[in-house]
Amino acid sequence: MAEPESERADLERKTGAETSEEGSYRFTRNEIYSDAHFEPAGSSTEPPRYYTPPERTVKEPRGKKKKKRVWPKALALCLACILLGGCLGALFAERSIDLKIAALQESVKTEMETQISSLREEIHSIKLGNSGAAQSSSGLGGAQIFEMAKEQVVGITTEVTYQNFFGMSSSSAVSGSGFVISEDGYILTNYHVIETAYSNNLDITVMTYDGTKYTAAIVGFESGNDIAVLKIDATGLSPVAFGNSDEITMGETVYAVGNPLGELAYSMSTGTVSGLDREIVTDESVVGINMFQIDAAVNPGNSGGPVYNGHGEVIGIVTAKSGATNAEGLGFAIPSNDASSIADDLMTKGYVTGKAYMGVRLDERYNAMYAEYYNMPLGAYVYSVDNGSAAERAGLQAGDIITKLGDTEISSYTDLKAAVRAFSAGDSVDIVLFRAGESIVVSITFDEARPAGIVESSNEVLDPYSSEQN
Repeated sequence: MAEPESERADLERKTGAETSEEGSYRFTRNEIYSDAHFEPAGSSTEPPRYYTPPERTVKEPRGKKKKKRVWPKALALCLACILLGGCLGALFAERSIDLKIAALQESVKTEMETQISSLREEIHSIKLGNSGAAQSSSGLGGAQIFEMAKEQVVGITTEVTYQNFFGMSSSSAVSGSGFVISEDGYILTNYHVIETAYSNNLDITVMTYDGTKYTAAIVGFESGNDIAVLKIDATGLSPVAFGNSDEITMGETVYAVGNPLGELAYSMSTGTVSGLDREIVTDESVVGINMFQIDAAVNPGNSGGPVYNGHGEVIGIVTAKSGATNAEGLGFAIPSNDASSIADDLMTKGYVTGKAYMGVRLDERYNAMYAEYYNMPLGAYVYSVDNGSAAERAGLQAGDIITKLGDTEISSYTDLKAAVRAFSAGDSVDIVLFRAGESIVVSITFDEARPAGIVESSNEVLDPYSSEQN
């Protein structure tokens, strides 16, 4: 019996089966699980509680994009870095080189200052007689010696004003040479170079190689040996080194540097030692001065300049030349040992120490003609005797004629002066006198000669440099 239509429909609704026309059943896939609150869609009035993502907007395609090229920018950046690095490197390198150059210059300066200081100490040691500081035996060349000399030699001038033949004022310069003997401005020269200035109270100008001029003061002089010392206000000068003039040999090469004729400044002539122990009488000296002879050319203006040996040491002072018109190559120099000893005394004492002094005034007019006329012997005629002097203590009197001093025969006042120079202050010797027609012998102990104005034990000592005293 067929099921009613309503029942079949109800059955299909509950079971999900469908009935066929023939009345058979077939199942269709449907949801058969749910949670407790599930309600089929469409039957609930509340919105669903599960998350639904928003719908993505699909952009329209714009065509294919080209890939960006990064490497040109990177390359430019690398090049910029390389250039910047190169510039910085160059700056650092330049700075480093500058620092190295500055350090090298400072090192060279320090080394030069050390060498200069050492050389000055060496020169000072030689000056004091330290043989260990002497220069090597190989010697120096002429050019090297001149380089030294131009820092040591000076020109000396005195401007002299006078009335000429027409009564008009005129002037001329007395010129000579000298050389530095101390860093603080002591200058050694000949007395005759500054004699005019001393006698007339004139200014003395000293000029160095670089043209600097100084006004010099006279420290002291010893006219009998033709030596004078000047002082200029200067420091840091280059003093000469004195050699041992006792070791001068014949034929030794020498160099004379000076200002010949007062115009040819800083001339150097070369020659050899051509004679030793010459007793030379100059226009200024009363008695002979011991000198050595050179054939290097010397002329007026060279006076007072140094004579160098082959080691650059000063061994003499150019003082004279032969006045004969037919003479050539005859120059003469005072040995450095004599000159430096006198200079030291003048610098420290103001006079030459240890010189023998008798204390008599001599009559220079007494000669062979007078002796023959008055029937008296040749000798030195005593004009007067100084009070308190060695001569007075020995018993000498005015009118005595000295005929012998020690072992030396005396025939003139110049003989006596030369003989006295062989003695020192404090020496004792016998003197043979002619007095009132007979010869007598007295013994004398020499005083020390001192310039005028120097007084000892309240007894004034007269000027030993006067030509009529001894």
